[in-house]
Amino acid sequence: MADLERYIDQGTGREPADIVLKGGQFFDLVTGELVASDIAISGERIVGTCGPYKGRTEIDITGRIVVPGFIDTHLHIESSLVTPHEFDRCVLPYGVTTVICDPHEIANVLGSEGIEFFLDSALETIMDIRVQLSSCVPATHLETSGADLPIERLLPFRNHPKVIGLAEFMNFPGVIHKDPVCLAKLEAFQDGHIDGHAPLLSGNDLNGYLSAGIRTEHECTSAEEALEKIRKGMHILVREGSVSKDLHALMPILTERLSPFIALCTDDRNPLDIAEQGHLDYMIRTAIGHGRAPLAVYRAASISAAKAFGLRDRGLVAPGWRADLVVIDTLENCKAEMVFSAGRKVDDALFATRKPVAPVGLDSVKARPVNAAHFAVPVTDGETPVIGVLPGKIITEHRRYRLPARGNQTSVDLAQDIIKVAVIERHGKNGNHANGFVQGFGLKKGAIASTVGHDSHNICVVGVDEDDMALAANRLGEIKGGFVVVEDGKVTGEIALPVAGLMSLEPYESVRDTLHHLRQAAFALGATLEEPFLQLAFLPLPVIPHLKISDRGMVDVDKFALIG
Repeated sequence: MADLERYIDQGTGREPADIVLKGGQFFDLVTGELVASDIAISGERIVGTCGPYKGRTEIDITGRIVVPGFIDTHLHIESSLVTPHEFDRCVLPYGVTTVICDPHEIANVLGSEGIEFFLDSALETIMDIRVQLSSCVPATHLETSGADLPIERLLPFRNHPKVIGLAEFMNFPGVIHKDPVCLAKLEAFQDGHIDGHAPLLSGNDLNGYLSAGIRTEHECTSAEEALEKIRKGMHILVREGSVSKDLHALMPILTERLSPFIALCTDDRNPLDIAEQGHLDYMIRTAIGHGRAPLAVYRAASISAAKAFGLRDRGLVAPGWRADLVVIDTLENCKAEMVFSAGRKVDDALFATRKPVAPVGLDSVKARPVNAAHFAVPVTDGETPVIGVLPGKIITEHRRYRLPARGNQTSVDLAQDIIKVAVIERHGKNGNHANGFVQGFGLKKGAIASTVGHDSHNICVVGVDEDDMALAANRLGEIKGGFVVVEDGKVTGEIALPVAGLMSLEPYESVRDTLHHLRQAAFALGATLEEPFLQLAFLPLPVIPHLKISDRGMVDVDKFALIG
């Protein structure tokens, strides 16, 4: 009651507001106007606009524009390679005041322990981290995961104050064909938010998927796909991350008419890309620079995102709304000069008030040592399956080539940019090891390896030389997970990610600088991909050359590119 009375008194001007931003304008996402006005803040709320106010603290923002805080509607903080506390410190200064997080990656390694780590962290961060409970652990029966999360293990988290609902439901064949495990999870969250994940799904199969109560989707890669899903009631999350880059393809749907049904997400960006380009501010700049209306873009970055996920208290610069605010230079440039999170000015002193959360999963890399012989691929008649990397996409192609032989073993073919790839089970369950070939990395020598391997996060290693591949894979065990580059029998670059083999214990600045060195070490091997490590992280995903949902509720494939 006392807070409510204070809000009213400060909003009416009977009392000076806690903070007043004076001399600037705010972007009205209802009318599209720039409105010259003071902005009064009381506690965590905006209490006054469209007039003059007095404040206990007054901040001059003459010549600046205030917009609502940005909302990243789908990401996996683990893929930023830093802990939630460091992600908070890294990203919040760019104006991202709310994120909708799916701890899918750490959950596939550690199960409930990983989700608890994220929920505990979310209670301490300055930005508002909202969690969707991971729906697909394990992600697939085709690979060994570190954990299993049936509905019974998700329900204890159902009423946590930071939980919104159920995270991206990737098993769309299971939904359509009424798999009992899928239906049990969907039934439990019918009164909450259910996030979608159904690339290329259309027609009646899409209708059936949506009939399960699924409302949002971040996997659209074309405007045509997005429009069908919008027409059928989905809220489309336009994605532009370090690997998956769909913003340009989806520019046609970023209109004022469609903006109430569109939001933005990164899914995901690492600290090096954030430092070089930005976060959601980069998407905003890029979209406006390509002719999209600022009203449509800023709506997608805030109010439309908030409504899609039931966050009714944020997304506008208006009295009674949460004081998540970004002071920017211009709408077109979107450079955040000052950020407020729930009425608190973001600075180092504010970050210092957070309580630390103990890391988890520091001994999650349990892979058996390997040697060069483990990477041998016997010669077979005819063509060999090859994974085809598509730059800027997480999907891959299923290709076939005749490869040269070396004795009784199939060899790499550098002329065709085909090198070896292996996935090594690292959760200590069965020691499985699969070998194959991949095209598109550009490597001419050496090897690179990672414990970040979506979605089961086993070790994935690509390389030209088997001895270098073995050294890279074994080194990952020694540093408790991370990325490793090997050239001519020597480790030339590495980053330790000991938190579940996914996240660093170091400040984001250190991670950013190390990633720069790693990228240069990979380029020295001949790597041609813009993000070779994140592309490597998505390489273990199954190759589905011809998608066909069978009457058994499975995805039929004629061949997977990984063999062995």
